Amino acid sequence: MKIGIIGNYGHDNNGDEAILQGVLSQLKEIGVSIENIVIFSNNPDKTKERFQVQAVPLLEKRGTLISSVISTSQQAKKTMADLDVVILGGGGLLMDMYKRDAPLYSTLGSLAKKSGCRLLIHAVGAGPITTTAGKFFIKRLVKQADAVTVRDEQSQRLLSNITGRQDITVIDDPAFAIPNAPSKEKTASIQRIGITAAPYYSKRYWPTHDEDKYQKYIKGIAAAADKIIETHGAALTFFSTKYPEDVDVSRDIHAAMTNQKSATLIDTHLGPDAILETAAKQDVVIGTRLHSLILAVKVCTPVIGIEYHHKVRHFMEQMDEAPFSHEIPNSQEGIIHSIHHFQNHWEATQNRFARKSSTIQDQAVRSLDSYEWLHG
Repeated sequence: MKIGIIGNYGHDNNGDEAILQGVLSQLKEIGVSIENIVIFSNNPDKTKERFQVQAVPLLEKRGTLISSVISTSQQAKKTMADLDVVILGGGGLLMDMYKRDAPLYSTLGSLAKKSGCRLLIHAVGAGPITTTAGKFFIKRLVKQADAVTVRDEQSQRLLSNITGRQDITVIDDPAFAIPNAPSKEKTASIQRIGITAAPYYSKRYWPTHDEDKYQKYIKGIAAAADKIIETHGAALTFFSTKYPEDVDVSRDIHAAMTNQKSATLIDTHLGPDAILETAAKQDVVIGTRLHSLILAVKVCTPVIGIEYHHKVRHFMEQMDEAPFSHEIPNSQEGIIHSIHHFQNHWEATQNRFARKSSTIQDQAVRSLDSYEWLHG
């Protein structure tokens, strides 16, 4: 059994790298050898080095768009000729916010089927899907798949509405299947808080720049951080899941704070294991990036979500923790209120997240068990 995995890997987004690490663990759980796996990566050399696995380019970049598409298709066909199964996912792949994604993943999915491979769309997030072209490509991809799983109920409804498929199931994010996570000790009160940021409407990253929205986001987080320090005497740690973009945003937030001496900024590139270790040392993580929340929950750290993207809200709803997820225009007061609530119910909060973490991890490890054609 030879398996290809397609996703947004090799881009220094350690949420995506955590997903890949989790998928590899899930495959190992059902007896698939690492020697029989090949990753379609944005940076094959980096993926080979990090995971000790075969890797090929996700996209063959040439001088023009047409030549890139032709070259990508040719190379993908060669690779897929030796594969039995292609897994697309996980992560937020099924959207048209970025022009590349929908046509690229749809084309690769079609090539997998034409090459005689089974196609599994695995633990993906869907949306936004707003353009006619995006709907066409994503509908074509989903309808071709042998099985489709998504990471939240909202993605399930969206894809069912677009494609008519009623057999799409919801599973937990593969990052919950990462093995050997650090253990966490309970504490008497909240003293250490981790914060992750994202370049929300920043000119350095966001598809559409809006400086006013970016500044409101920065200042809102900074004000909440100052209030938490003043009220609870907590020590704050800024860390990042996407490097270096998120580090730059953390610097902007830190610079806007009054109580800068009570906040530490980790400005190095943290891989998934280092993020798990950092999250385990915190009493609470206030997360903008989705996988800072997921990896924190994996190590039983309570979380507060900042909704830079609807996937954060969807995750918190899936966790049944929606009251502690906040839209960015209202995030300052929401964060402060959530910390107060956690502090006033600290033992119960820690126990609740520990129970949920244990249940989710047990389910995530076994999420590929039901596909007999993955075992052959």
